[in-house]
Amino acid sequence: MPYIIAEPCVDVMDKACIEECPVDCIYEGGRMLYIHPDECVDCGACEPVCPVEAIYYEDDTPDQWTGYIQANVDFFDELGSPGGAAKLGRVDYDPPLIKALPPMGEG
Repeated sequence: MPYIIAEPCVDVMDKACIEECPVDCIYEGGRMLYIHPDECVDCGACEPVCPVEAIYYEDDTPDQWTGYIQANVDFFDELGSPGGAAKLGRVDYDPPLIKALPPMGEG
């Protein structure tokens, strides 16, 4: 898996990354966005446009957010590889790690 989205995205979902992604591999869950590990081409276009700095190359994920690597994988366990986020739209699902978090993104 090349890039992942971590905790700063929870309950924020700015979506600037979706507009920059050339392969449409960033999917919208209930509380955050997720990068499909098999569809991502590792271009990095999403990382610099994220206003909350939630996108990391897997090997560069800060220690406190390494659980989000698995959460990004878990999100796609049931979805499989839909072949594009735009045609799928929002999915009202988040992995257990995300569901268990208290509401975030508001001061």
